[in-house]
Amino acid sequence: MSVSTSKTMAGGVGLPDKTASANRRSMSVNTKAFLLFLLILISGGAIWELVVSLRLLSPLIPAPSLILSQGFELIRDPFYSNGVNDAGIGIHLLASVQRVLTGFLLAAAAAVPLGFMIGMSAVLSKAIDPFIQVMRPVSPLAWLPIGLALFQSSESTAIFVIFISSIWPILINAIFGVRSIPRTYLNVARTLEANRWMIVRKVYLPATLPQIVTGLRISLGVAWLVIIAAEMLIGGRGIGYFVWNEWNNLDIANIIVCIVLIGLVGIVLDRLLSLVEKRVKYEH
Repeated sequence: MSVSTSKTMAGGVGLPDKTASANRRSMSVNTKAFLLFLLILISGGAIWELVVSLRLLSPLIPAPSLILSQGFELIRDPFYSNGVNDAGIGIHLLASVQRVLTGFLLAAAAAVPLGFMIGMSAVLSKAIDPFIQVMRPVSPLAWLPIGLALFQSSESTAIFVIFISSIWPILINAIFGVRSIPRTYLNVARTLEANRWMIVRKVYLPATLPQIVTGLRISLGVAWLVIIAAEMLIGGRGIGYFVWNEWNNLDIANIIVCIVLIGLVGIVLDRLLSLVEKRVKYEH
């Protein structure tokens, strides 16, 4: 066997060892993080249970054991329905998700093409910017009375509020993506005598897709935040209404369970779009 061959084999053997070592370190970090998470969760719950048992907090604050018990009761049969005001928590969650997705998709359908139009024109971009900057900071809940006056329907008003709150992150990111495309890309396309539609399809859309998906991810998170507060005010089915109804019953344990479920649903929605975001990212 030659010296060069033996070196190659040694290098080939060495690389998997290094990779395996890196994987072991990575798994070790993940394991330690998970164990620390469990430690914080269990110790925090134990301290909370002790403080409640010693009556150091308000009588309204439930112990973790009670929260777990009532949480199990809520999720044991989440889709029962005994009328408008008596439905399982799963039905309320589905109603909220449906409203969020409807308003979010309508906002995306409007904001993406509008962002392209505004971003492709420097004059239009500067003319529209003051309107965006004035409207963007307005609390979505301030639009509730306008929605009720326009639609006279709580369901349509909730979707309208989601639409208004969702449109700005998508629109701003779409405009920014179009405006930040390197001029070289456009010059090359014009040199190849590409028409306007081909430039939009082959240059603008692929180059701005990462920014657009980022805007969609931010927008969906904002929409999920807003729907909870909106449903508290407009009533009807929805997780926000469920939380408000439990407060009227002074059932803090159920409210805490709802808070956890709201957070979990938010994580799922965010992770779904984060997967899309990873697929469309690219390096210049």
